[in-house]
Amino acid sequence: MVTIVFAHPWHGSFNKAIQDTITAKYDKENKPYVVIDLHKDKFNPVFSEEELSVYNQGKALDPLILGYQEVIGKSDEIIFIFPNWWNTMPGILKGFFDKVLLKDFAFNYEGGFNPLLKIDKAFVITTSEHPSPNFKHNIENGFIGDMLNPVGIRNAVWLSCVGTSKGSDEDRQAFLEKVEATI
Repeated sequence: MVTIVFAHPWHGSFNKAIQDTITAKYDKENKPYVVIDLHKDKFNPVFSEEELSVYNQGKALDPLILGYQEVIGKSDEIIFIFPNWWNTMPGILKGFFDKVLLKDFAFNYEGGFNPLLKIDKAFVITTSEHPSPNFKHNIENGFIGDMLNPVGIRNAVWLSCVGTSKGSDEDRQAFLEKVEATI
């Protein structure tokens, strides 16, 4: 099963067009998937004091988080769709990592840091207005290298659409076609 993690608040966005392209392809192929729409789910990325008090135990108090973990645990592929804001992911997606990929679910410390997830295919699909070497570093080294790989999410492919708002319709359509051909 594929899990799609969508982190954009506006359903009129190009990010949503990307998601729709992917889900239409999967529907046509009868490929099972689940969309985790962080904004639509009203996911709160900020730890409460109560949540933080059980964090080191690898526990979550929010039933939404437990549901996300159940979906991810059944996945063999994961796709992240999000805009580049200030050369990084939106805060809601960072909170997703903080609160969902917990100790004893995504990793443990038995004899060192060990990944527990077994997801062998991942896509990171981002949008931005301009190319940035900082963003490239943040995605390839930070997001993929330091966040996905250590928990067992492997073989990530990054697709980046530049000039999302100010680019041409032809460029956006070409990117959607690239996404459809790649995933």
